[in-house]
Amino acid sequence: PHGPPPLYLAGVGPRMVEVCGEVGDGFFVHPFHSPEYLAAETLPAIERGLAKGGRKRESFEISCQTIVAIGSNDEEIQQARQKAKGQLSFYGSTPAYRGVLDHHGYGDLQEELNRMSKQGQWLEMITRVDDELFDLLAVSGTPAQAAEKLRKRNAGFAERTTLMLYNETDPEAAQDLIRGAR
Repeated sequence: PHGPPPLYLAGVGPRMVEVCGEVGDGFFVHPFHSPEYLAAETLPAIERGLAKGGRKRESFEISCQTIVAIGSNDEEIQQARQKAKGQLSFYGSTPAYRGVLDHHGYGDLQEELNRMSKQGQWLEMITRVDDELFDLLAVSGTPAQAAEKLRKRNAGFAERTTLMLYNETDPEAAQDLIRGAR
């Protein structure tokens, strides 16, 4: 009665992203990204795929998973940022995600993080993600601040935002963030 379910795909590299646009109904953006990288690399690949498939952007949905670190005060926000930096350093160690780092002039960091991961230096890896890189790849602040940043960050290209949320101190904060981001 409902027809075939929509097919949403994910990818990071330009060829896979293009295939997503060509044959998929939607695309899941990997959380290791920046708006600038999406505009320069990901969205053009989706558009190429849509063109190959003879389809328009209006028939295709983008869901953008975004890393978000929130807290109710500076100390809580910094704690959440540190946890999120652990995730970012792990993603940054992955050779397939180097393009994001290259785009922002951090390409050499990928090799360093990869080496450190093979040596089990997980905590030390966190220190390699500086605040500038964090702010390129993630959102942080109070729930209200992060909600505003999310709206601005994903407006105009994503029909849906999915959160990779870092917040361990206030269970209500996630609800406040979601209400504010709508």
